[in-house]
Amino acid sequence: MTADAQTNRNFPWGHQRRYNDFPTFFRRKFNERVQKISIDAGFTCPNRDGSRGTGGCTYCNNKTFKPMYCQLENSVTSQLEEGIQFFRKKYESIKFLAYFQAYSNTYAPVKDLRKLYDEALAYPGVIGLVIATRPDCLNNDVLDFLQELSEKYYVMVELGIESVQDRTLEAVNRGHAWEESVRALEETSRRGIHNCAHMILGLPGESRDEILEQADVISRLPVENLKLHQLQIHKGTFMAKQYADTPDMFHLFSVEEYRELVVDYLERLNPHIIVERFVSSAPADLLIAPRWGLKNFEFVAKVEKRLEERDTWQGRLFQKA
Repeated sequence: MTADAQTNRNFPWGHQRRYNDFPTFFRRKFNERVQKISIDAGFTCPNRDGSRGTGGCTYCNNKTFKPMYCQLENSVTSQLEEGIQFFRKKYESIKFLAYFQAYSNTYAPVKDLRKLYDEALAYPGVIGLVIATRPDCLNNDVLDFLQELSEKYYVMVELGIESVQDRTLEAVNRGHAWEESVRALEETSRRGIHNCAHMILGLPGESRDEILEQADVISRLPVENLKLHQLQIHKGTFMAKQYADTPDMFHLFSVEEYRELVVDYLERLNPHIIVERFVSSAPADLLIAPRWGLKNFEFVAKVEKRLEERDTWQGRLFQKA
């Protein structure tokens, strides 16, 4: 098929963008603007409190993605109020998803989760929840509760999977195995709970071929949404110390190198998977490397331009098992 012919047809996801992008999907689903509002509800993680380990993941500094209004002394309601006021000044018609983002937001008894989630859902304009958590923090009681909620509201569970390689998960002190990620994806999908797989590209010890094979593995699982981001070294992490002591153990991508990797990854990715993000942008005062100086939308433009230049698209090389 010629480039002109390809440009003038819709892809399997029903529009002419060369990948199955999240913003277009969301606009079509809700027929209006929907914005996530981040919340810090005071959770921790099983690899921080000693249940599975201590110290947390070697790359993790939650300050890199937490808005200023997300302070523990503020209630769920007050955090929502401050975040929603900001966006209502910019948009006349808008709805909201309460985004429980910091740490593992299903790591508590169901009675405690119910109190927090119900408080968020009671706020005017909130139509659902996005819940960031770990694959090992979804026991059957929690899954039953999320299934119950998803029958009334939009509920997405964002799973920090990070890698499909057990050796990598162990090396970054993740505290769970790949098989637990598979179970979490299969159970959320089976129960009608929306899911999102969060993956980090470039973790120490993973080759380019292994990263691309990851796309094949993810494509065979019931993944609805996908978040990718490049490995970043953040201040205040164990990985920052590793980077200072043994920089040779890391390969940090240039913009151009990562763009090519993303395009190759997309080519192998199941076209039904909705891609939410390619990169993460940490605050400059917390970022050690790589310092690209690009905003998310600028990198997206580079990917889209490269897809056109190569006359390729998400799923072009995807092969069903």
